[in-house]
Amino acid sequence: MSQENVDVVRASIEAWNAGDMDAWGELLDSDAILRNPDGWPEPGPQMGREAVVQQMLHVRDTWDANALEPISDFVDVGDRVVVRLMWHGVGHGPDLHLEMTCLYTVRKRKIIGLELSWNHAEALEAVGLSEQDAHADS
Repeated sequence: MSQENVDVVRASIEAWNAGDMDAWGELLDSDAILRNPDGWPEPGPQMGREAVVQQMLHVRDTWDANALEPISDFVDVGDRVVVRLMWHGVGHGPDLHLEMTCLYTVRKRKIIGLELSWNHAEALEAVGLSEQDAHADS
């Protein structure tokens, strides 16, 4: 089942990069929760598909174009998937090159939780792994 969860996360990144926020939103459970990292302008959490989508539409509007680039393996642990991303954005001001780790919780092919973290090791710890464990599994 975990490969299925990785496929859902990959599909969400692909939809984001295509700018297809309808498809991105369809991958969210109706009760999805977004937890932003410490220091994020909107602390949240955002609760429910509509609130999460609206938050991400607001964020996307900051740049003319933006994309997520996975820079680590997708680490799947039960119903959770951890991936380190580089978020690139251009337009409306300074270019964006922001590294963060996303911790997705997936059930029944829907994302029910999305936690953003500045610290990859802490995100792995949240699923009971160390960076060494994650590299051993890849």
